[in-house]
Amino acid sequence: MRLTKMSHSCVRLEKDGRVLVVDPGGFSEEDAAAGADAVLVTHEHPDHFDEGRLRTAMEANPAAEIWTLKAVADQISAAFPGRVHTVGHGDTFTAAGFDVQAHGELHAVIHPDIPRITNVGYLVDGGKLFHPGDALTVPDRPVETLMLPVMAPWNKISEVIDYVREVRPQRAYDIHDALLTDLARPVYDRQIGALGGSEHLRLAPRDAVRL
Repeated sequence: MRLTKMSHSCVRLEKDGRVLVVDPGGFSEEDAAAGADAVLVTHEHPDHFDEGRLRTAMEANPAAEIWTLKAVADQISAAFPGRVHTVGHGDTFTAAGFDVQAHGELHAVIHPDIPRITNVGYLVDGGKLFHPGDALTVPDRPVETLMLPVMAPWNKISEVIDYVREVRPQRAYDIHDALLTDLARPVYDRQIGALGGSEHLRLAPRDAVRL
């Protein structure tokens, strides 16, 4: 499996010549979903769900499909009949040759006065990789590579560190990092790396590794 980090929370996974993209939102590159055979969307916030990017990818590849929760599917399914699939916690499916299981139900609390929306994370190929979206969901099985929401309006670094400790992945790569300045990155790298208990890594946009 080849992992390519795009900006913010978007990642591209490639295996056997097929491409799976997760969360090509408005904080990611215009071509974040280009060439995708399948797209997973964790929730409806615009930094994770950009309708224009999805429409471009779906129109470029008539065989491309989307898996997401109902709040997103309701906004785009009419344009692509039969190609948008609604999923929820515990559902399993195959997308672009990857085995996927949905985990979680709600977005993390931003503020008690803000209603919580739905959010699902995606466990890929039996735990090879987990992308939680905007929640600190702990899957019910071991995780090799955790995509770690490192900085957001809804979290703080102590929660991020405790999340890594609870999931106990072999390695954690930063996502949800568009709001994190280069000046602050060494602080996060040092504290998460020292206290999380797992290998903590960071990729620049468009950098790729093999898992």
